Amino acid sequence: MSSVIVLAPLIIGGWPVITAAVTAAIGTMGFSIATAGANDQRSHAANRAEIEVEESEIIPNQSGIEQTLVVERNGIRATFSRDARGALKVCMEGVGVSKAELKRVGEELLGGVTQQYAYHRIVSELKERNMTIVDEEVQADRSVKIRVRNF
Repeated sequence: MSSVIVLAPLIIGGWPVITAAVTAAIGTMGFSIATAGANDQRSHAANRAEIEVEESEIIPNQSGIEQTLVVERNGIRATFSRDARGALKVCMEGVGVSKAELKRVGEELLGGVTQQYAYHRIVSELKERNMTIVDEEVQADRSVKIRVRNF
């Protein structure tokens, strides 16, 4: 017997969980963590696009310190943060890059982050339920197929 499950994840977790998903996604998408101190060297001429992740909630840190994660690729900077309502958002910036292109790159990046978050949640749940992953396959469209055996 087999089943096919298509997931539309809700991203709910603490900042460390979100950071892990971002870090896993950027490695495969050509982004890298921005170096400290490089943050203020951006020109005021940089275009900006903000994208909020629907169905997301970052559980607030008890210390109340604002947390952000900044990544870069080819002159485009993405800043992940928690907005006032607790939702995950990303602010894209780039000099000489249109707002439409920034939004496209940001949505692609968020798609990768969402996929990594969902993948790690699924694998964790499977392990907790003592299920065995028999096979994993990444398709050309970057979708992931996981075959599981339940004993």
